[in-house]
Amino acid sequence: MKCKSNDSVVCSCKHHAVFCPKCRRPVLVDGVDERLKEIALEVADEMGFDIIEMEAMPGHVHMLLEAGPQLGIHRAVKRIKGRTSHDLRAGFPWLRARIPALRASSHSVSSVEGAPLAVARQCIENQKSV
Repeated sequence: MKCKSNDSVVCSCKHHAVFCPKCRRPVLVDGVDERLKEIALEVADEMGFDIIEMEAMPGHVHMLLEAGPQLGIHRAVKRIKGRTSHDLRAGFPWLRARIPALRASSHSVSSVEGAPLAVARQCIENQKSV
């Protein structure tokens, strides 16, 4: 197991996060999914956490994240959802006409510390074939 550290904390906090567009509408298509991934990686780089694996389906997004306890997984997911909603609606005007807001207020997060990382990664990679 590889740990991350800073001046005061050594940790390995990996989480599986799932979130959906508002009303679970299948709008993550036609390049929106790829742009969402780019924006999410930019946010991760800015905030200092890692996105290990990510898959965007038409109606939801799965991510395997590693965020330290000082940042908090909730803050990381909330920032990704907020930035992707803003940037995608600005870049794809048809999204504004389709739904009043892109992001729903809820998301699901579970720790993957008990499962081997390879299993969690494979689960997210295989989402498109489900």
